Parts: sequence; C-alpha cells; structure tokens
Amino acid sequence: MSALTIALPQFRPTKANLSANLDRIAGLIAQSATLSPRPQLVVFAETVTSGYFVEGGVRELAMPVDRLLAELDSRLLGLAPQLPALDVVLGFYEVAADGTLHNSAACIGFGGGEATRLLHLHRKNFLPTYGLFDEERFVERGYGVHAFETRWGRAAILICEDAWHSLTGTIAALDGAQVVCVVAAAPARGVAPRDEGSQPGSVARWERLIRDIADEHGVYCVLANLVGSEGGRMFQGGSMVVGPRGDVRVRAPLFEEAMITATVELADIARVRAELPLLSDLKAQLPAMRAELERVSGIAAGRAPAKATGVSASQAPTGAARREPAAGSASKAREVPLAAITHLPLVTGASHAAPPALDIDARLVEQWLVAFLRDEFQRRGFTKAVVGVSGGVDSAVVAALAARALGKEHVIGVRLPYRTSSADSLAHAQLLMDQLGIQQRTLEISGAVDGYLAQEPDADAARRGNVMARVRMISLFDLSAKHRALPLGTGNKSERLLGYFTWHADDSPPVNPIGDLFKTQVWQLAAYLGVPDEIVKKPASADLIAGQTDEADFGVSYAVADEILNWLLHGWTREELLAKGIDAEALRLVTKRLDSTHWKRKLPTVAMVSGAAIGESYLRPVDY
Repeated sequence: MSALTIALPQFRPTKANLSANLDRIAGLIAQSATLSPRPQLVVFAETVTSGYFVEGGVRELAMPVDRLLAELDSRLLGLAPQLPALDVVLGFYEVAADGTLHNSAACIGFGGGEATRLLHLHRKNFLPTYGLFDEERFVERGYGVHAFETRWGRAAILICEDAWHSLTGTIAALDGAQVVCVVAAAPARGVAPRDEGSQPGSVARWERLIRDIADEHGVYCVLANLVGSEGGRMFQGGSMVVGPRGDVRVRAPLFEEAMITATVELADIARVRAELPLLSDLKAQLPAMRAELERVSGIAAGRAPAKATGVSASQAPTGAARREPAAGSASKAREVPLAAITHLPLVTGASHAAPPALDIDARLVEQWLVAFLRDEFQRRGFTKAVVGVSGGVDSAVVAALAARALGKEHVIGVRLPYRTSSADSLAHAQLLMDQLGIQQRTLEISGAVDGYLAQEPDADAARRGNVMARVRMISLFDLSAKHRALPLGTGNKSERLLGYFTWHADDSPPVNPIGDLFKTQVWQLAAYLGVPDEIVKKPASADLIAGQTDEADFGVSYAVADEILNWLLHGWTREELLAKGIDAEALRLVTKRLDSTHWKRKLPTVAMVSGAAIGESYLRPVDY
C-alpha cells in the first residue's frame, strides 16, 4: 500500500469515566469509517480512556488489554459488517497479567472481515516525575521500543516523554517503522510572545520534536495530543501529521476538539532517504556506535570504562603531529603588524539563560483562559459565575474573561462595599459591569462587619481588613448557592507569592483563571481586553483602609517584585541576583514575604497518623 490515510480524533475525555470515554472513542472510530477517503490508521492520545492526571485513581481505571479490546468490540459490534480494515492506536492505563500498572498504548486491528486483534502493545519507557508530573509514583516503566506489522505497512508507538529522548525514534526507524505514532498528554506552558505566532511555548517545542523524529529518520511522525483542562492544567491539543522531510502536513487547533486527516504517500520515504541517507549512514556505522553505547553505559553504571577506539588529543602521537623546528633552523615566526590584522565583528552571548520574559501574548492568554473556564464549568456542571467586582484590575479581568467564556447573561458581578470603601472603587466597578453588560448586585457589608467588630473593639486595621475580606467571601458563596453559580477567584500570582491576601477568603473560590499571572501580566491582559483605563492605570489597592496601596505596603513596586519573583521561581539564588545588580533591599523585602507565607498557599496541615492520609497517600484529583 502506497497511499495511507491517517485520522486523529482530538477530544476531551471525561475524567475517570471509562464507560463514557469508551463510548466516545467507539463513536469517533465509527465517524472515521465514514470519512472520504477512509482512513486505515486512527490515532488517539495518551490515556484517552480515563484522562491523564488521575493520581491514585490509576488502579481503579486500569484495565487489561484484553478487556479494552472486548469493550471496544462490543460497542462496534453493530458496525462490524460495514467497518473497513482499520488500525486504531489509543492510550490507556493498563493492568498487566502480573498485576503491575503501566501507562500503555495499544494498536488494535478492526474490521476488514477479520476478528478484532491486538497488533502491538507499547508501555511507556520514560515516566516523568518532575514539575507538573508524578507519574512514576503510580505506574511502572516499560522497556523497549519495537516496530510492528500492520495491513498497510510497519509502525511504532512512543508515549509522550518517550519522544523527548532521540534514541527512541532512532530505534523505531532502525526497526523498520514507516510511521511513528506519538501519543501524548502534553499540558500547555509558556505565554511569552513567540516568532511562531500565538501559541504556547510548549507547542513549538513539541513541533520541533516531532519534526526532528521525522526529518532525521525519513519517516512519517504522528502526534496525537489531549485537549481540555484537568485541575487547571490545560492540554494544548495541536495534534499533527509530519512528513519525512519534517514538513507539517496537517495540524489540529489549540485547546479545541477536532478530527483531522491526512493522506500520505509511503513511497515518499524511499525518495527522501535517497536524497538524505541519514538512516543508511547510521546503519553502516551502527557496529561502532553500539560499541560506544556499551562503553558509555559502563561509565554511567560506574564500571571501569572500556578502551575507546577513537584517539583523543592527549593520545595523539608526537612527531609529524607535533613537529618541532630542526636544530639550528634559521626559520623565524613571521611578524605581522597588529594594525594590519582584519578584525571580525564581535558578538557575545549571555552568561546565563534568563527566565521566561514577563511580556505575554495577550491574545493567546485570552484564548487559553477562556477555554480553561469553559472546560472547568462544564466539568463541574455549572453554567453561571459569580464574581466580586472590586473596581480593581484583577476582578475586572476575571469578569471580562467569564463574560467571554460563558456569555454576559451568565455572569453575576457583585459589589461588596464597606462604609469606608473608596467611592472611586464603587464607580469603577459599576463602569466595568456596565461595559460588560453582566448581571449586577450591590451588597453593603458594613452591618455584618460592624456587628462582629462591636464585640472586638480593640481589633487593629489588619484584623478589621481580614474580617471584611471573609465577610465578602461569605456573601459570594451564599450567592453561589442561591443562583447555582460558581464563585471565581481574582487573586494574581504576585499577591499569592507575596502572601498579600486573607487566608480562607480571597483564595477560597474553587476556580481562578489569573492565579498564574503576575500583576504586571494582568495589567497587560487588561489593556488587551479593553478594561477601562481608569481601572488599569490607577494604583493597585486592597481598599481595606483609606489611602492604602499595595506597593506602599510592600515597600517595592510590582514591576520590581515581579522581576525578582520570576528569577527566584526559575532557580536563581539570592546571591546570583545580587551579582546581577538587583537592589538588595528590594530583594530582602520580596524574599522575606515569599519565605514567610508558604503556609498561606497550602491546605491546613493535618497530623498524619495512618498509612492512608488524605492528600498524601489517598490521592484523587479535584476533578476525579
């Protein structure tokens, strides 16, 4: 077979709902059978039967591969006579015959008048346990990469991080794979403006990986990636088919469901390899490379290194390679006047890689956060949002995003003034709600606050401010119950890192779209969203005390604080920042707040007296 049609159904699985996801998968297999031209290969994403971040739920959701075949076979039973020959690759959590758990992907042959059968099972080799991931805690590694035969040619499967190690693609190609299927659950990361256009930095990184696998080995490479939000982690989508020259043939949208197809010519592989015989060169050199792998493997394992076959500079022979002038030679070094030397233009590089810039691609961030809100509301079964609109930029941005995500008629903006609140804050909140056209409510909290404080007349300004903040949150949650509307958080990343919020008040809402944006980035997004200048340009204030501003409380501006926090969060030490010229007093103020408020960013500390403590051993994600 020369022409191969590939289909990639990019969809959001329902977390932890095997039955619903298998129904959807079967339906999409059936849909693919109606496409023209009909695909011979359909590739789904990693863990598409359950969702990826299921933590301690893996054992509940894992199934033997035989059960996976039977579940899909039963759902496609009525279509069997009409189903063309079709190979389906999909990711799932597997329980092996010996009881071990794996992140696996199966290639299953359907239709064509033959019984449903397993063509190949790949178990993920590289299990990420860093950053967002803790995979090796819940599943065991697989070992090996193998190509396998299909009805249309030879294929191989890699799962997500497998593809980040170039050796796996090389092994697949050496084993004869014509198509390498990469199934992934890749969360989006990175919002800085990019030359590649409005897309997360992780999308560009994945495209380079897939194109490199294809281009280096002269194979087709297919990426099938999840979409949707899982506990705030947005899977980016962006599934693609890449040709053997590293050329992108088709690409799915970001953050959205889609069925994409591409018809490719397998004969192109031979033509490309004739033009650029990298794989042939590798095969010729493979015996020597195998010896080198054995040598460096021994070094990595702590064994005495085998003798290398190459020659290092220190081993180079003397004589012709290091010829000394003959005794009595009259030859002298040629003297060249310094002024006669032609100098090249000097270009210097940075001594350190800087953290990501604080500038954002506002269009991308809007798309990302609107998709996030839609997903979270759908998963939680809500159609309405309630937002405390303070007149500040943070709540203005959240209200604007909610209106875009849910529709203005589904957003309730609430003003919650205390008798000493700024008149400008009330007016700015009203201006914002009128501009957005959302539902409006004003609740005066003075009576509730004063009623409590009458019993505590010696309360200082900080205590009084905390009472106001907590009464406001009581009001929002009560309105949430009344209108069945989900409360949205409005705290930005700078406030959260500096501890500039009331514990169990500002941080209480279950969904917060801006909690990973620094304050300076919120201002950028606000300007893009069209938030009124009166709100964007005024000094930030909690408005709990007359004349209070955030930056006066910090003793440092948000611009300086955000820069310091950005460096610290990406691994730079205080000493390195001082050496870079960061103001010592600003650094002291920021790090003091950061280090003294870790407790505010965590749930209450519970004494663990059992072997199954909630949140430590008994782990289920928020959207399980």
